[in-house]
Amino acid sequence: MLKQSIRTIIASSQRHGWVLEPDAKRLLSLAGLPVPNFTRASTQDQALKAARKIGYPVVAKIVSPLVLHKSEVGGVVTHIDSDAALTKIFQRFSRVNGFAAILVEEMLTGLELIIGAKIDHQFGPVILMGIGGTAAELFQDTSLRMAPLQETDVAAMVKCLRAHQFLEGYRGSTPVNMPELTRLLMAFSDVVMKLENEIESIDLNPVMCSADRCVVADARILLRQFK
Repeated sequence: MLKQSIRTIIASSQRHGWVLEPDAKRLLSLAGLPVPNFTRASTQDQALKAARKIGYPVVAKIVSPLVLHKSEVGGVVTHIDSDAALTKIFQRFSRVNGFAAILVEEMLTGLELIIGAKIDHQFGPVILMGIGGTAAELFQDTSLRMAPLQETDVAAMVKCLRAHQFLEGYRGSTPVNMPELTRLLMAFSDVVMKLENEIESIDLNPVMCSADRCVVADARILLRQFK
């Protein structure tokens, strides 16, 4: 059964047709998925205080109900290392149509993966995992399974990737934390099943995986539109 707080996030997002990233990350956190330390800041002072508390360098992202694809408006900036740099970014973001706030969050490192789900009208929820980040469209290295997932499915999905060695430790590199990746995918599968009637798709890209943890760095949830 869905938590009431998750239902509230979904209900309040219906007017947009999708869930703004700060709310999407709150929803995922409530569902047990690891997310970065982040703050939604509506003012410049709030943004600066958040960055100082999180600790530089930080990432800043635009929050606007009119901006679904942040990269199209230059709405994601990484490696911000000072108040002065963040101030300039806040001022630039504030001039974008529909500006509501900025998301200030910790910098993450690790291998970039993409994890997603789509509700197929015939088969139901289908979950995807693959190489993520800016290389996702270039390599198209993904594997699919129908939800709900079992732990054995996660291992099989990894092995199906052409680049699975990058997760397992390629040429002496440190392998990703497979128990954490498995836990994240199992929690993701569970929330997808519970939201099956509410969503069209969920994209987590990237999910940053290292030897220590796997964390959802970016999230987009498209809601089902009822006629």
